[in-house]
Amino acid sequence: MESGLYIVATPIGNLNDISSRAIEVLKEAKIVACEDTRVTKKLFALLGIGSDKKFISYHDHNEEECSPYVIQLLQEGEAVALVSDAGSPLISDPGYKLVKKCRDSDIKVFAVPGASAVICALQISGLPTNRFMFAGFIPNKDSAREKMFAELKDIDTTLIFYETAQRVLKTLPVMKKYFGSREIAVAREITKIYEECKNGTADELTEYYTEHQPKGECVIMVAPPQEKEMLSVEDLSERIKSALSTASLKDVAKNLSVELNINKNEIYQLGLKIKNEL
Repeated sequence: MESGLYIVATPIGNLNDISSRAIEVLKEAKIVACEDTRVTKKLFALLGIGSDKKFISYHDHNEEECSPYVIQLLQEGEAVALVSDAGSPLISDPGYKLVKKCRDSDIKVFAVPGASAVICALQISGLPTNRFMFAGFIPNKDSAREKMFAELKDIDTTLIFYETAQRVLKTLPVMKKYFGSREIAVAREITKIYEECKNGTADELTEYYTEHQPKGECVIMVAPPQEKEMLSVEDLSERIKSALSTASLKDVAKNLSVELNINKNEIYQLGLKIKNEL
């Protein structure tokens, strides 16, 4: 087996989704760098691969200190397989720093492709696939979550996020705030027996998951923004007047900006003019 770092994709659910090449690499590699050695050893047992390997724990918390050791092994001519707990390594998992150091050190890096939750979820979602952006895990803190959505809401592409099942109902209302009535798809348990992909607005999905508590790992996808609604000044003025009867001008400008994809300041200035005329 040629010396180098092998980026090996493992199943995200269905054990049969691993490629024959991946099995061959995992059998031949004497050293395996993995997030959780217990998870990887269990996978090896299920695949009938011997555990007579050197397993190295390589994860977010020890990446900096562990990378030099792996680089040393590679420079000594070893073949190292890098795996995550499930799916394709480096996709919201540690590893890119190691790959960068390998390339800087002229160490060969090989891709052994396979399952990826990002791609599988997009394929079954029914949302546009010609352009998409994977934004990673949605932050747990409210301010960070809102900042992420505010930065991404106007990008003309399908957006893909990872989210825990426990936080889906907390996230959907914030998505409504920034993405309005855009179509959202939530995929979970991909390739497993209870695989599910539900599509709808943020309100529709909130209603569904209130009655059907989501379980498992979730991928949330948001359709691209629709073209800006072409409203005349008169029509926009009527929308503002109606909204001002129940909300402040600041809130009206914020809410209509999201709903209509119109600059918030433009709505605010028109609202000031309307209030002065009332």
